[in-house]
Amino acid sequence: MRVGTFVLAAQFPGQGQGEALHRAVRSAEVAEESGLESVWLAEHHFVPYGVCPSAVTLAALLLGRTRRIRVGTAVSVLPTVHPVALGEQAALLHLTSGGRFSLGVGRGGPWVDLEVFGAGLAAYESGFPESLELLLRWLRGTAVGASSARFSFREVPVVPRPDELIGGEPQGPEVVVACTSPKSVRLAAAHGLPMLLGMHCGDEEKAEMVALWRRSAREAGRPPEEIAAAAHVSAGVVQLAESAAEATEILVKAMPGWLKQGLDAHMTVDNRVRVMRDPVAYTEFLCGLHPVGTARLAADRLLATAERTGIRRFALLAEGSGDLATTEANVRRLGEDVLPLLT
Repeated sequence: MRVGTFVLAAQFPGQGQGEALHRAVRSAEVAEESGLESVWLAEHHFVPYGVCPSAVTLAALLLGRTRRIRVGTAVSVLPTVHPVALGEQAALLHLTSGGRFSLGVGRGGPWVDLEVFGAGLAAYESGFPESLELLLRWLRGTAVGASSARFSFREVPVVPRPDELIGGEPQGPEVVVACTSPKSVRLAAAHGLPMLLGMHCGDEEKAEMVALWRRSAREAGRPPEEIAAAAHVSAGVVQLAESAAEATEILVKAMPGWLKQGLDAHMTVDNRVRVMRDPVAYTEFLCGLHPVGTARLAADRLLATAERTGIRRFALLAEGSGDLATTEANVRRLGEDVLPLLT
C-alpha cells in the first residue's frame, strides 16, 4: 500500500490565501516526517476552492524542502498550458529531484481559465487528446515538432532530456491521467498511463473504471506486464479521531462552508449553468465513503478499497478541518497509526 496526501490549499471562510498556502506546505512537510509515500498537489485558478494556481511550481518548492517523499500534481490542467512548456518543467523536476516527481494531468473544467489563458473552449472539449500526445512525445523523445491547427512548430531538441537521470532508471517522469469518464479511461489506457480517480467515486465505480482501463489497454496492444503493473491512484478524504462520529463532526463543521464558497466562485467560460452539489450532503457522503473515523476504521476502508478495485495507491485530503494544527495532527496519525495497520 502506498499512501499519500492530496493537498488542495483550500481557503476556508475567514482565512487568507497565504494562510491556506502555509497549511499546504506544512502538511506536505509533515507527510514526509510521518512516513507517507507521496503528496499530490491540486491546481485551481481564480477560486478559493484551492489557491494554488501552479501545481508544478509548488511541487518544485516541496521537492526542494524534502528528501524522500514523492511529489505529484493532481492535476496540472493541460488545456490551459502548452504541452511542451509543461514537459520541460516536468523533466526539470524529475531530473533535479532524483526521480521523485510525478506529473498528473487532466482536462480541468469549462471554466473562465480557458478565456484568460487564451486556450478557448475547444481546448477543453476536444483538444485534450492532442495535448496529451504532444506532451508524451516530448517526455519520451529526443527531438519534437508539430504541424496541427493548434500546435505548429519546427522540430526542436528536447532539453533537458528526462531519460538522463543520474543514478536512476533511464526513463522520464511518471505521468498519471485524471479520469472521470469512459472516454478519458480509454485515452489513458491507450497510452498505458495509470489513472487518478476522484474522491466522489465509490469503490464499485472505481472497480468498473479499472476493468475498463484493462480491457482498453489490451485492445490497444499494451504489453501484459505493463497492464499488470499499472499503479492507479485513488483520491479520497481522511480524518482521524477517537470515533467515527467525532471525525465526521470535525469535517461537517468545516467543509460545507469551504465547499459552498469555493464551488460558487467557479465561472464557466460560456456562461453555461453548472449544478453544484449540496455542500452538507456531499461532506456527509464523503465521510461515509472514505477513511473518516478511528485508525482501525480508516485502515479497514483503505484495505477494502484495495481489495475491491485493485488500487493500492491513495491520495487522501487531510486538510478538511481547515485548521493547521488539526491538519498536522491528522497527517501524523495517518502515518503513525494507520500505516502500520496496512502492512
